[in-house]
Amino acid sequence: MKYIVRLYSKFELRALMCLFLLAMVGITAVAQPPARRKAEAAKKETKTVRTGSAYRDFPVGQVMPEDVPWRRDIYRTLDLTKDENATLYYPIVPQNGYESLFTYIFHLLLRGEIKAYDYTLDGNENFTDKNVVKVRELMDRYQIFYETNGDKVRVNDVDIPSNQVKIYFVKESEYYNQQTASFHKRVTALCPVLKRGDDFGGSDSQYPMFWVKYDDLAPHLSRLTLMGSNYNNAAKMSADDYFTLGLYKGDIYRTTNLQDKILVNEMGDDPEQVKREQQRIDREIVDFKDHMWGRDSVAMAKAAAEQAKADSIAAADGKVKKDKVAKAPTRRAATPKATTVKAEKPKKQKSASKSNVSKPKSSANRSSNGTLSVRRERR
Repeated sequence: MKYIVRLYSKFELRALMCLFLLAMVGITAVAQPPARRKAEAAKKETKTVRTGSAYRDFPVGQVMPEDVPWRRDIYRTLDLTKDENATLYYPIVPQNGYESLFTYIFHLLLRGEIKAYDYTLDGNENFTDKNVVKVRELMDRYQIFYETNGDKVRVNDVDIPSNQVKIYFVKESEYYNQQTASFHKRVTALCPVLKRGDDFGGSDSQYPMFWVKYDDLAPHLSRLTLMGSNYNNAAKMSADDYFTLGLYKGDIYRTTNLQDKILVNEMGDDPEQVKREQQRIDREIVDFKDHMWGRDSVAMAKAAAEQAKADSIAAADGKVKKDKVAKAPTRRAATPKATTVKAEKPKKQKSASKSNVSKPKSSANRSSNGTLSVRRERR
């Protein structure tokens, strides 16, 4: 009995302690100034907004690690007049819930959801706070009409120069991830380029506008819907899938190198030589991937079988052609005809008297070989 009484007394003491602590918390809350209570309440109601690579509404491509053992940075030019890249250009003016890539990026800049970094003269991207360019500076620099109302800036969709952005500079990185023992290709930066003509009717000039970090842009691109096919208008995809899958097509104009040169400076103005250098760089990356772990024996056997099949088909075609040539009727070579020797008539001898001179009678017959044979008749 004594043990039970003591047990209940311990529970009572614990209950009293809990009630005392709750009373102290209530007194502290009441004793706080109204301003502090209001600030704490506002802090609780404020939602934490994450931007950049930490903001993920939808799954996006894998972020490239910083400690990769091998990486090759390549700059490409995307021509939006090509079918592979045209989905980034249309529609020029937003309609039916769709908009072009530049219109979407421009709206993000106006809302302050991403940052734009100035395009320097050397063409290198500089993602530092000192190189951040404001939207108003961009609009003043490229003469984009806008309206202001205090600190707010308003731009109509028709005033956004989406129709003049026909080129994009894209920086992509081919890298090897040692954690997963696999190769990946990742877009790291985008730069829209304006194409404008001068007032005198000259050719269009290119004006690179600004650089955008793809990691900051990727969460928003997952919500931008693009048309995926010319033949099936119901096929849709996100802009992030478009870049992650490498569906774009662009020519290499630069690689990260020790001398910081572009291909035109290295190869000259010869377009054929520049084209060969572009192909060499693409082939160099493919060869590096193939030789990293050694070529796949199954793939090599398959390629060898296909090559042997192609060679056998080519050899069979060549044999058939030779047989046709052998069976074809041949024309005999024209033999030179034997020249016919004409017998010269004996010249008449002049004599003082014009008497007839008896001439021996002879007959001339041609033999089968075309020569002339003379046979004297017996008297």
